[in-house]
Amino acid sequence: MDNTNRQLKLLAVASGLFVALIISWSSLTYTIQSGYAGLIFRTFSGGIDPAESPVDQGFHVKAPWDRIVVYEVRQKEVQQKLDVLSSNLLKIQLDMTVFHQPVYDALGALEIERGRGYEDAVIVPAMRSVSREVFAKYLPEEINTSKREEIQIEIQDRLREKLVSNYIQLNDVLIRNIRLPQTLEEAIERKLQQEQESLEYEFRLEKETKEAQRKRIEAEGIRDFQEIVSEGISDELLRWKGIEATQKLAESPNSKVVVVGSGDDGLPIILGNN
Repeated sequence: MDNTNRQLKLLAVASGLFVALIISWSSLTYTIQSGYAGLIFRTFSGGIDPAESPVDQGFHVKAPWDRIVVYEVRQKEVQQKLDVLSSNLLKIQLDMTVFHQPVYDALGALEIERGRGYEDAVIVPAMRSVSREVFAKYLPEEINTSKREEIQIEIQDRLREKLVSNYIQLNDVLIRNIRLPQTLEEAIERKLQQEQESLEYEFRLEKETKEAQRKRIEAEGIRDFQEIVSEGISDELLRWKGIEATQKLAESPNSKVVVVGSGDDGLPIILGNN
């Protein structure tokens, strides 16, 4: 009887422990999803330790009095519509997109110093500050033309410095839809059109100059040829060539009348019967 009572007590204790384990299971275990990392807030030992490595994805066990702070560590993006001023104080509107993610090994410091709202607390103010500083160095006509790539690179470099000091990794910056005042855009278009017309005129002028040079060289060649040929032709040569031509014609089967010595310079005259 005593053994039976003892067994019943043990069974009751085991059942109680099992039920307690089931009830407290959610406070003893946790799962980190793919693309996320966790920080353990140790309630009785100083909270989050910034030097402690984050908890990777998967199933884990913890003390029931501790809690887990979860961070998304995949790349994210922040989009902002910004108003900036150029160097001559004209208002410019643009859309900027920043691709970023937290520095994995610095998640603890990020949580302690900036918190999970770091996008609104750090990234957005940095985007506004850097874009205004950079655009203020350029004229409006440079922003949408020759200097656009240079501006984007400078913004990216400055923004990277600001974010890395706040435990955030900058991956890329896109600047889109730069909108200048309407009157200024029309003025820039007119200027670009005039520049294009000027380049076209210079091209035509250069083409005509080269064509004139070609014709001049061709004319000089013809002139030199004529001078060389005229120097080698004499009256005796012409007379001899005339005699040769007369002889060949006289030998041809066509009927004709040859009057010897009746032409200029004593050359024969050939009369055909047609």
